[in-house]
Formats: sequence, structure tokens, C-alpha cells
Amino acid sequence: MKKSILLIISSFVLLSATIYGQSLDSLTKKAESGDTAAQINLAEKYLKGQGVPSDTAKAFYWIKKSAEQGFATAQNNLGYMYENAEGVSSDLHQAFFWYKKSADQGLAVAQYNLAEMYDNGNGISRDPTQAFYWYKKSAEQGDSKGQYNLGDMYRTGEGVSRDLHQAFYWYKKSAEQGLAVAQYNLGLLYFFGMGVKKNLKQSAYWIKMANNHGYKRAGEFWNRFELWKYETKN
Repeated sequence: MKKSILLIISSFVLLSATIYGQSLDSLTKKAESGDTAAQINLAEKYLKGQGVPSDTAKAFYWIKKSAEQGFATAQNNLGYMYENAEGVSSDLHQAFFWYKKSADQGLAVAQYNLAEMYDNGNGISRDPTQAFYWYKKSAEQGDSKGQYNLGDMYRTGEGVSRDLHQAFYWYKKSAEQGLAVAQYNLGLLYFFGMGVKKNLKQSAYWIKMANNHGYKRAGEFWNRFELWKYETKN
């Protein structure tokens, strides 16, 4: 599914564990002994250059160690590094492999990242049905981008039967979490009466919210259709 409004990028998750504040030597020893939380926190230090020179290759090394032990957060992060060539050459097949490992364990952000790969045909043959499946998994766990993209699939009828009521439902879920593109699309549904009764006051509210969050198209729509006329005054 092509994102008609916005191409949303994958997220990189970092873990803050109770060992976060330990010295580098202590953290390294724990990581070398196989402590998965220490491994990913050590990786974070190398990524951010915290107490050590920034080194994405070393960050990759320790994230991979943690991922290979089955730590879902590390598996997602490893997928991200393969996808974005951070500390390793780009390898979309490996990115897909590690996102899937993490998604199968129920990590919402990995489910979203996996859905995007199916959606765009990266590292795997494009499969809108699988994209829908994983966006839904992510959305049901409260991931705002998963909710937005699930709404988009219901709106366009790709990967699932078209259902504007469901599109409205999921756009609203995402919009309420503050995602500007979802706020814009929700405003459009209210404006045109798609999946919900036409309501220009609600349209003005959500289009303004999207504009306040920096979504350019919202400002253009606001001016073009003079939505300030329908704005509810406090």
C-alpha cells in the first residue's frame, strides 16, 4: 500500500534497564557474560557516544548478541540496523527476518515495522494481506502509526474489504494519540461525511489540530475551505 498522505519511517526502540547507570567496565562484563539487558544498554552507549566514542559497528555487535538470545527489543533494533545500514551493510532480507522474530513475540513496534516491509515489498514480496494483518496486530496494542495505516487500508480497501466506518474508527484512535496525519485524515472524513455523519465543526477541530502539529496539507485545506467559519469558539 502506498502511503498517500505520509510515508512513516520505522522506529528504533532502546531499553532503559536498572543497570543503565553502571560503569562501562561493569556493563561490559555483564554483556560479555550474556546479560541481554546489559548488551542492549552497552549498544546504546556506543550508538550515542555515552562515555565511549560513537561506534555503530560495536553497537550492532552487541545488539546482535542480545537478539540472538531471543530478546524481542534487540531483535527489532537489529532489524532496524539492517534496514538502515547502521553499523552493517544494508540487508532487507535480514531486516525482515529480525523484525519477524520480534513481531512474533508480540512487540508492537516490530509488528508495525514488519507490516511496512510487507506493505512496501522490502525484503519480501509485497503482500497487502500480510501488511494488514501486522498493522492490525500493532494497532490493537495501541501503536499510533499502526492505527493510522490500518485506517488507511480500510479506507482504500487494500489487503481488506473497504470499510469507511473502520477507517474512521482507527484514524480516530491514532488522531487521539496526536499523530498529525491521522488528525488530518480524520478531519477529511468528517468534512466529506465518509464513515461518519458530516460534521464541519469536528472537521475544523481535527484539521486545525493537524495544522498545529505542523502538517502542511492541513493548513492548505483549512484555508482553501475556510474552516475557521466552523471553528467552535471557547
